[in-house]
Amino acid sequence: MFTGIVEEIGTVMDSKSGGLTIKADVVLRGLAVSHSMCVNGTCLTVTGLGDNSFIVDVVPETLRRTNLGSLEVGSRVNLERAIPASGRFDGHVVQGHVDGIGWIESINTDGEALMTTIGADTSTMRYVVEKGFMAVDGVSLTIVDCGEESFSVTIIPFTKNHTIIGSWKVGHIVNLEADILAKYVDKLIAVGTKTDR
Repeated sequence: MFTGIVEEIGTVMDSKSGGLTIKADVVLRGLAVSHSMCVNGTCLTVTGLGDNSFIVDVVPETLRRTNLGSLEVGSRVNLERAIPASGRFDGHVVQGHVDGIGWIESINTDGEALMTTIGADTSTMRYVVEKGFMAVDGVSLTIVDCGEESFSVTIIPFTKNHTIIGSWKVGHIVNLEADILAKYVDKLIAVGTKTDR
């Protein structure tokens, strides 16, 4: 489990079919083979370690649902280690199970912040509510407002400067993970409606 609080920005050193080698520093502390790592919001298993890097496998299902297939050597990625049971829970419950991709529709200055609108499929938008949250490329963000096909988030300067959000442009593809509680509630309501018939 993760919290959506990015620990550092890593850099892709190698991108081959079936895996990524990512240069890092902070997240390597205490990291071991078999541990989970959140890469741009995607939970991946560490399969190898180097002096200043780690390796993760990326399977076809992950490539179909995320933006990881577009990564190349030099790409920057958000990194977060799994939270220990004794850890501080600063963001929200993030599983690293990406629901699908979204796309940046607009980025506008709002004081010191950036108001960013993200388009998404209806299958993801059904779980979006104002003042709820969404993991976007692994970053825990609060929903400012939402419509049927998009939602807006405000990016504070710290988040912009300490994640890959600072490099987003209009059209950029992002990984989205909705609130797991919303998905369970939706499922329970659907099941309840069927049994009431």
